[in-house]
Amino acid sequence: MSKDAAIRDAIVAQLRPLLPAGTDGYVQDLLGRHRIDVRLSRPRRTKLGDHRPPGRGWTAHRITVNNDLNPYAFLTTLLHEIAHAFTWERHRAARRWLRPHGSEWKREFEGVLAPLVSADVLPADIAAALAQSMSNPAAATCSDRGLLLALARYDRPDPRRVRVEEVAMGAIFRTDCGMLFHAGPKLRSRRQCFEYRTGREYRVHGLARVELVAEATSAIGSESRPGRRRSGRS
Repeated sequence: MSKDAAIRDAIVAQLRPLLPAGTDGYVQDLLGRHRIDVRLSRPRRTKLGDHRPPGRGWTAHRITVNNDLNPYAFLTTLLHEIAHAFTWERHRAARRWLRPHGSEWKREFEGVLAPLVSADVLPADIAAALAQSMSNPAAATCSDRGLLLALARYDRPDPRRVRVEEVAMGAIFRTDCGMLFHAGPKLRSRRQCFEYRTGREYRVHGLARVELVAEATSAIGSESRPGRRRSGRS
C-alpha cells in the first residue's frame, strides 16, 4: 500500500463514524482522486466547513468540517468542500479568475452529488433535497431552505433551542456566541433583530437555532435605541 493510500484510509476511518451508513466507500473514492487532507473542527458559528488549496508548504488540499453535524449535514458539507478541491484541480491554469461558487464549482458539486443521489443509500427526503439542490447549488447550505430543512430533521432534538423564525415578536434570545437579541419583524429568509445591549440591528437567518431567554416584551431594541444595521451570522 502506498503512503498516500494509507493516509486516505486513515482519514476515512476517522470520518466513518460521522458519515451515513454506506457512504464511506464513495467518500474514499473521492478522496483518492487528489491529495486531500480532511480534519474535524470544533463547532464554528460562521461556517460548517472550509477548503484551502495546496500552497505555502502544503502539498495537499486541506478541508475541515465541524464535528457536531448530523451524518447527512456532515456528508453534504464534506462534498461541498471536496467540490472546491476538484474545481481547483480542473481549472488550475485559470484558478485566479475562478469565483468561489461560480459555474465551475456548481458543475463539480453536481458531479459529486449525482452518484450518491442515485445510489439509494440516503433517506428519500435527503436524496430529494440534494437532487433539487443540484440544479443550482447554493454557496452555503443555509442559503438553500429546502435542503437545510431536510438536513435539520436529523438533528438531535434540543427542547432548549428554537428557530429564530419561531420566536415571538419582541422576545429575547441568545445565539451560540452568547449575544442577546430582541426579535423583530421577519424579512424573507432572515429576521430583523436588535442587540439587547446596544440596540444595533442585525439580520439573523430564520432557521438558526437559538436559546429563548424571555418571552415577548413590550418594546424592542429599535424603539428604545436605534442603531446601525449589521449583518448577523447566527
